[in-house]
Amino acid sequence: MPATDLPLLIDAARAAGQIAMLHWRADPKTWKKSDDSPVSAADLDVDAALRDALCGARPRYGWLSEESPDDGTRLGAEHCFIVDPIDGTRAYLDGQVDWGLSLAVAEGGQITAGVVHMPAKDLTYTAAIDEGAFLNGEQIGATSATSTRDATLLTSKATYASANWKEGVPHFSRKFRPSMAYRMALVGEGRYDAMMTLKLAWEWDIAAGSLIAAEAGAIVTDRRGGPLRFNSETRRTNGVLAAPAGLHAAILDALA
Repeated sequence: MPATDLPLLIDAARAAGQIAMLHWRADPKTWKKSDDSPVSAADLDVDAALRDALCGARPRYGWLSEESPDDGTRLGAEHCFIVDPIDGTRAYLDGQVDWGLSLAVAEGGQITAGVVHMPAKDLTYTAAIDEGAFLNGEQIGATSATSTRDATLLTSKATYASANWKEGVPHFSRKFRPSMAYRMALVGEGRYDAMMTLKLAWEWDIAAGSLIAAEAGAIVTDRRGGPLRFNSETRRTNGVLAAPAGLHAAILDALA
């Protein structure tokens, strides 16, 4: 990883975050994508600003973004930017604060630098491989939870379906945040014990957060405990689970 990748991501995230804030609570034009999810003029403006800043500085890097067409050329690149311009678009359009920008660099299928920037909350989570995870410049760490009983779990309601668990749903303390990138960063911060999704996860939702959680000491895998690989042809992973080692093992053991 070039030594300047993380500073580049931070600068781009903060600049694009200002663009997002200009549209926030200002009734930007919105429409539905083919999967019926919302998108707005703000998403596209932020996406364009990030692409100009990042690919302008690293023209040989590939580009994978939720809001850009994917022509597959990124698959031949040694490095690839993986970006979600606004993660938590529904919350953003509702005027809530729990949305953010997710920016990462992948090299050889592995995330080497990541930023989750939350402009409305004035929070910037950062990580570079083997260098730890930080929130607004202060190092952070995951919890040491080992048991599912009363562990705080960030996930959607669908996860708690009884069919997903061997012997009934464990006694989690149930929590939720609309941005998946933010959920992973919160695990890295130690404010919550774990996050997971059992559904296929888009890479742009989890790339940056996966490194932040891992560098903070959490174990981050797919829903079966396998390694996550990025800049893939499918652009998806088989779910994701991020938790401290003991709790991670306990959740995997409890899952059906």
